[in-house]
Amino acid sequence: MKLQHLLVILGITLTSTACSNWIYRIDVPQGNFLDQRDVKKLRVGMTKEQVIYVLGNPVVQDSFDDSTWYYVYDMKRGMRKRGEDFQKQLVINFVDGKVATVEGDFELSEEFDTPLDS
Repeated sequence: MKLQHLLVILGITLTSTACSNWIYRIDVPQGNFLDQRDVKKLRVGMTKEQVIYVLGNPVVQDSFDDSTWYYVYDMKRGMRKRGEDFQKQLVINFVDGKVATVEGDFELSEEFDTPLDS
């Protein structure tokens, strides 16, 4: 009698774990999605308003230093067959309210060091 119960429980456990790939899980994107084309529009000397116009508001502004903005995009995949989880970051540093340096996972344009008003 106990052997039958054990076999039934074992059978249910095995079939339920085999069906786990059938459950649809959504991807969870968080943060600022930045397109490479938009990042290439950045130039040294741009004001904060111009950066917001091009990239949107940053996800994080440094609480202790208003001259550093963080753009972070995090993708948590629901299912492995749609790809791996990833994160992209862009950090913009301002001096006197104008873009001084940009660091992160994106390529800057060749004209980045040329100010807009030149």
